[in-house]
Amino acid sequence: MLRTVIAAAIATAGLSGEVVAQEADTLQVGMSGGYFPFTFVQQDELQGFEVDVMNAVGEQAGLDISFETMSFSGLIGALQAGRIDTIANQITITPEREAAFVFTEPYVIDGAQVVTRDGNDEIGGVEDLKGRTVAVNLGSNFEQLLRDLPYSEEIDIRTYESNIEQDTALGRVDAFVMDRVSSAQVIQESPLPLQLAGEPFSEIRNALPFRDDEDGRAMRDRVDEALAALREDGTLSEISQKWFDSDITTSAASSD
Repeated sequence: MLRTVIAAAIATAGLSGEVVAQEADTLQVGMSGGYFPFTFVQQDELQGFEVDVMNAVGEQAGLDISFETMSFSGLIGALQAGRIDTIANQITITPEREAAFVFTEPYVIDGAQVVTRDGNDEIGGVEDLKGRTVAVNLGSNFEQLLRDLPYSEEIDIRTYESNIEQDTALGRVDAFVMDRVSSAQVIQESPLPLQLAGEPFSEIRNALPFRDDEDGRAMRDRVDEALAALREDGTLSEISQKWFDSDITTSAASSD
């Protein structure tokens, strides 16, 4: 449920007792609303791990959190254009993104995971993707992780806005790559015949990006302070346990 906080600043002019209201700070948060269980819509309600984290950040920092949903591939452009203030959609820190934005400290540590159709014994991990068609979400960092592999030219990488799980289950592609936590949740919740293939092949650190200007850096610092407090008092761990039955906010989670 979206939280609305209105802060009132009371000012008096002499003895008139005139009251002037001032709206609280608002943080416009972009997310896809289609990346279960991090951000998704169910019964017309936006929910998920990211939603809970951002609402907790708002409570801690005294911010009004406003969520804006759009296609994942449009989130970076929306942040650059100033239509949103940050992105809460498992944004991996990369050198390219660090050159464009300032990031909070990581609040999720995970790994890239190969997923195949259930019963596929020919792909046992990332080393078996040579000569295969592999799907990734359009605009995600997983495409670059695959292109960084020494045998990337032997992989037919295809980018999708959606349906990567369905097309893998139907055999239209050989595999897809997603973060380990989401992959496990998709397999658990989906009726599609899918399986994890091997171990995670790259550690990924996810954080909140902000525009690299004075206002963006100030808001980044404010949110970072809130995240640190939520990590210290156990709130981040509690939210993670709620959605994943494990703590994905620490490095130990990526080696489970």
